[in-house]
Amino acid sequence: MKAKRPPLSKWGKAGIAILSIHLAIAIIGPFFAPTDPGEILTFIAFAQPGEEGTLLGTDYLGRDLLSRLLYGAGLTIALAAVTTAVGFVLGVVVGFYAAEAGGRIDTLIFRVVDVVISFPPILLALVIIVGLGSSIPVLIVTVGIIQAPRVARIARAVAMDIGTQEFVEAARARGEKIWSILIREIWPNSLLPLAAEFGLRLAYAVLLLAALSFLGLGIQPPLADWGALVRENMAGLYYGGWSIIIPALSIASLVVGINLFVDSLLAQANRDVSREMLQ
Repeated sequence: MKAKRPPLSKWGKAGIAILSIHLAIAIIGPFFAPTDPGEILTFIAFAQPGEEGTLLGTDYLGRDLLSRLLYGAGLTIALAAVTTAVGFVLGVVVGFYAAEAGGRIDTLIFRVVDVVISFPPILLALVIIVGLGSSIPVLIVTVGIIQAPRVARIARAVAMDIGTQEFVEAARARGEKIWSILIREIWPNSLLPLAAEFGLRLAYAVLLLAALSFLGLGIQPPLADWGALVRENMAGLYYGGWSIIIPALSIASLVVGINLFVDSLLAQANRDVSREMLQ
């Protein structure tokens, strides 16, 4: 009889609650935005919360901060999810194939992976974006490329561990093709650790995209994610800092929610967060 999986911890449930709130804001928030995010309400920049008929104040151009925050939520979460999915799929395919192929193929693939990982992520992103220009497709490809090698290392380790099990050996003995073994035998038994890795990569994508936007290489005006809102309103530090604090806290709370949920998944899988996962 299969043992029951332990329930989520209270911190895991807290993470789910935080993520649910952010997802709700991202999906329905724009419908409740007081104004269009690009509309200039007043010539008073960095109005405090409650002033000029606004709930959270205004940004550096006198636009409603709440509206820009609500619209930015969907862009921030959607872009992080898509970039993570691209990197995750590519990394899992490469890692699984290398683990099952073994030998020279495994060595060759992971020498290339090691070369890509050796580049600092921000530096690699700067080189790609400066060369190709800043656009949403370029951001998706760039962050996906940065994420994929790190996912590949974890996927390879998981696949090699599962590959030593008897049911996988039996599949090899039956003469099944490599992709059949990967899809039918290894993939279904690796879902929990890979789900935890996806969560870690999602949190990393949120922070990386915010950093790129802060440097002016991410989402371009008139669109704005939360990282761009922080960059736009840097001058607001001299007027109380609400226009920076609110989007910065939004980024932080999203990342904290993801990490709380991921930690709970890792506990269920009876696994500690390895150094490779944190790189």
